[in-house]
Amino acid sequence: MIYFNLIIIGDEILHGTRQDKHFAFFKTLLEQHGLKLGQVQYLPDDYDLLVKQLNRSFSDGLPTFVTGGIGSTPDDHTRQAAAAALDLMIVRHAGAVPFIEESTLERGDTLDSAAHKQRLLMADFPEGSDLIPNPYNKIAGFSIREHYFFPGFPVMAHPMAEWVLNTYYSDRFHQTESSQRSIWVFGLPESHVAPLMRKVEANYPGIRSFSLPSVGWTDDNGQTVPPHIDFGIKAEGEACRFLDEAWEQMLADLQNIGAKLHAPE
Repeated sequence: MIYFNLIIIGDEILHGTRQDKHFAFFKTLLEQHGLKLGQVQYLPDDYDLLVKQLNRSFSDGLPTFVTGGIGSTPDDHTRQAAAAALDLMIVRHAGAVPFIEESTLERGDTLDSAAHKQRLLMADFPEGSDLIPNPYNKIAGFSIREHYFFPGFPVMAHPMAEWVLNTYYSDRFHQTESSQRSIWVFGLPESHVAPLMRKVEANYPGIRSFSLPSVGWTDDNGQTVPPHIDFGIKAEGEACRFLDEAWEQMLADLQNIGAKLHAPE
């Protein structure tokens, strides 16, 4: 199973002036292709912190999506921080320039205008970067060392991410089977089910258990769901062959210790 990391950059998200729309999208996008999201970071528009965290991310060697901070204004630091993290120069990418020229002319500005010179900063990337096409306004993102840098705007970043997956990772789609089983457990504290979790993981290598307590709720129709545990097991790859067998044993063990079971709603 291939895991991707996600780094979401922007003071506006951390401060709550804009709602994050990236996490749910990227999680769903990856799962649709049999891939997984392994880690998410939310970072401010702080150059020194971005250099530190991007340096760590490049060292991890995992494919990573990065959104935000690749514009041309003084508060956009992502391009420069990525270059510093890799100890590379920032250079103007000749392939990105024509798209910016086209955008400038469409806006009615001249190619020798101050506005165009400002936009051209968005063609400056860490040396050796490749372009990521932007179907929304043609202003490219960039990639380097399996890190894929997009604008912060979802309308741009999301189709660019789809392009990255289809271009670079299509041969990895749905390579690893994964599955899980779950049940609501009523009438028992987690301390009573923990030994069963250890037992199933010891008897079935590769199978992992999970336990998520809930305080319960009352829905809009006045129906009450009491406190319970969202309990289950999951597996990837070869371990999936034993998932049903392990689940039948788990259900029997839960009933033997007095659990009341109900399918999740």
